[in-house]
Amino acid sequence: MMYDEELIAPMRQELADLGIVETKTPESVDQYLAPGKGTTLVVVNSVCGCAAANARPGVAVAMSRASKKPDSSITVFAGNDREATAKARAYFVGYPPSSPTITLMKDGEVVFMLERHQIAGRDAVSIGNEVAAAFAEYC
Repeated sequence: MMYDEELIAPMRQELADLGIVETKTPESVDQYLAPGKGTTLVVVNSVCGCAAANARPGVAVAMSRASKKPDSSITVFAGNDREATAKARAYFVGYPPSSPTITLMKDGEVVFMLERHQIAGRDAVSIGNEVAAAFAEYC
């Protein structure tokens, strides 16, 4: 399902305001996630309530608190950036599709992931602290 871009623009902007790059094509995803690219935060954004209440605010907490950060940070929007989302998920070997997700990749491999079931119902601070701890460990 494609969502109206006007409707999701503020949802995209929340992550852009944190310096997270929107990747809307498979080629742009590959630029960041190919092996040898260092550490990359990948946020699969979505319109769901847990993305709004938990995932995006959790990422904001992590980005503001972390002393170490990934080499790059990207996002794809599930439902709108379909091909880019599929490409990002192709890197998430062993994980089923989930929206939202907060993933840390290192040299093309998943080293940390929070899937929807690990995001929904949690507060942003605990999510942010967990993501920041992953940054400290892997970045």
